[in-house]
Amino acid sequence: LGSKVAMLFREEPGQQVHAVPGEGLDVPIWILGSSTYGAQLAAILGLPYAFASHFAPAMLMQALEIYRAQYRPSVRNPQSYAAVGLNVVVADTDAQAQRLFTSIQQRFLGMQRGQRGLLPRPIDSMDTLWTAGEKLGVERMLSESIVGSPRTVREGLLATQERTGADEFIVACAVHDPAARRRSYELLAGIAAGTDAG
Repeated sequence: LGSKVAMLFREEPGQQVHAVPGEGLDVPIWILGSSTYGAQLAAILGLPYAFASHFAPAMLMQALEIYRAQYRPSVRNPQSYAAVGLNVVVADTDAQAQRLFTSIQQRFLGMQRGQRGLLPRPIDSMDTLWTAGEKLGVERMLSESIVGSPRTVREGLLATQERTGADEFIVACAVHDPAARRRSYELLAGIAAGTDAG
C-alpha cells in the first residue's frame, strides 16, 4: 500500500489521478493515528508513524510499543520512526504561558459541551468556567502538553522524549494572539537549537 500511495506523486503514462501540488516530488508517506490500529498498520507497511497525542493521548504508550514491537523494515524505512504530537506553549514566564494555554483549555471545554467556534481569548483562570468533572476531562485530553518558560519547556521536552523514545515531536500551538503564537515558536526554536537563555 505504501508504494501504491507513493505512486500518486510520480507521473506515470495514462495516469488519471494527480497529486497537486506534490506530483513529481519524493513525498514521504506517514501513518497518523490516535489508536493502536494506526500503529499496527504503520508497522506492517514499514512506514513512519505519528501519534496524535496532542488531542488523544490515552493510547500513546501502548501504540508506540505495538508499533516498535511489530515493525517490519521496508526498503525506504529500515528502522521504525515515531513522532509524538504535543501541545507546546512557550512564553517568557510560566505564568504567561499558562495564561495563553487557557485558550486551548476553553476550546476543549467547549468540545465537551458540544460547542464549537473560534479559538477563545485567554483568561486569567479557568476555575469559574468548568466543573470538576469537566476539568478532569480537559486535562486528560490535553495531558500531552508542555507549557511554560523556555527552561520549563526544555525540561518537559527532555522528559517526554525519555518517556516515549520519540524520534521527533509534532508541535501544536493554539495561542489566540498571532504575535504571542509567533513568539512561542521562536522561543521553541531557540530551545531546539540550544540557544535559549533559560
